[in-house]
Amino acid sequence: MALNNVKQAPGIAADVLVVGAGPAGLALAVDLARRGVDTLLVEKSDALFPGSRGKAVQPRTLEVLYDFGILDRVRAGGCEYPRMLNWEGPDGTVRGREWDIMECAEATEQTPFPNALMIGQSHLQALLHDHLRGLGGEVVFEAELTGLDQDADAVTARFADGREVRARYLVAADGGRSTVRRLLGISMRGERVDPKPMLVADVILTPDAVRTVDEDHWHMWPGASGGGASLCPLPGVPRLFQLYAQYEDVDAVPDATPEGVRKLAATRTPVTADQIAEVVWASEFRPWAALAERFREGRVFLVGDSAHVHSPAGAQGLNTSVQDVYNLGWKLGQVLRHGAPAELLDTYEQERQPVAADVLGISTRLHREARFGRQPQRGDEVKQLGIGYRGGPLASGGAGALEPGDRAPDGVLPQGRLFDLFQGPHFTLLAFGVEPPTALGDQIHVHEMSPYDTYGRGLFLIRPDGYLGWAGETAEGLAEYLAKTGITPRGSGRP
Repeated sequence: MALNNVKQAPGIAADVLVVGAGPAGLALAVDLARRGVDTLLVEKSDALFPGSRGKAVQPRTLEVLYDFGILDRVRAGGCEYPRMLNWEGPDGTVRGREWDIMECAEATEQTPFPNALMIGQSHLQALLHDHLRGLGGEVVFEAELTGLDQDADAVTARFADGREVRARYLVAADGGRSTVRRLLGISMRGERVDPKPMLVADVILTPDAVRTVDEDHWHMWPGASGGGASLCPLPGVPRLFQLYAQYEDVDAVPDATPEGVRKLAATRTPVTADQIAEVVWASEFRPWAALAERFREGRVFLVGDSAHVHSPAGAQGLNTSVQDVYNLGWKLGQVLRHGAPAELLDTYEQERQPVAADVLGISTRLHREARFGRQPQRGDEVKQLGIGYRGGPLASGGAGALEPGDRAPDGVLPQGRLFDLFQGPHFTLLAFGVEPPTALGDQIHVHEMSPYDTYGRGLFLIRPDGYLGWAGETAEGLAEYLAKTGITPRGSGRP
């Protein structure tokens, strides 16, 4: 699909223009497509990002993918985290200690996906892209945004080929060096997490190499000359590994060319240069953490790395990005398709900016605590299951065992799982041991059932993004809450 097939200004080409087809942009396009929102997703490159900059999908993001209906495909393409293995000795060929970097937990009724899944970013993006196509969407490649203006009705985006496209809203998912953020003049406040440069690359090893560097472990060389290095096997492609290296010299200039990557591997690991069959992708960077001073400017929103940039420690960046769009998507859908007040969109920044700031603190701390071969084990704090919006603008009421703003837990009931009831773009009203109100409309799926300990007794309104928005022992206050989201009950509810 080419940009010249898209209707040019002054007419409205789309309800939402999403700039950037990384995990955040693709996930938002998927969410909007299932809500019937006309979306245009553009990407300045000629293809999806080919590398594995991010490779962990945390439990809360797995729940999002379950809601999208693609978790089975993602899990089939991923794997559990391999055990870490330190290599020691002067030539790095002596096996040392093994350990698990991710704390493993048993699945429960409330948390069916308790552990992180490893899958390369490019593979996850391909699955989201395929799902988007199945919903009738597509990515417009080679569409480089160069300018934008906005008025009271829409945003006008200008592209490198001279075309202009108008959309009611624009969402920037174009990464840490966001063009959209720069055009808006929104600053990033942050700090250099580590002054030492790093290199990351995806490499395919030869069969003889994996006889030493097996595909069952994440291999570490903490004492390598010049700085630590690691090779982590990635699922989906035989003998595909992520090479990761840090330089001790702060003035070093990493060589990300195929020749440079091969030389680095041969210098720091037992893998020789000719045992790297292919360098798929490589990049150098210096870890930093930064937060945009605001996540919205009029009709333009920042999501993912355009709004917050993380150290790779703790595997938080990709996951926080997906959670951003999961929060924003349903709100755009309510405003554009169901007449919700525009003020609903204000809650995106109000809810997500504090979360991003907290997660940045976690990833920065983990980075500074870590050393090659001595990383602290990651526990519940990185799984994002405890993130919520208590005390926020869309959390009110109270009943039972949960607080409004909490993640709505799963549960096994006689008629199925709660997550199955939540699945889809609708709201869900759970009535545990009380009679539900009537005539709430098609946007709310109502389920009356016996009391359940995890929730307690009462009425519980689950937002489309899986958080408890409102709760009450009776329906008093529910209609007022729903009005904020564009839902007007067709009749009076009964307590």
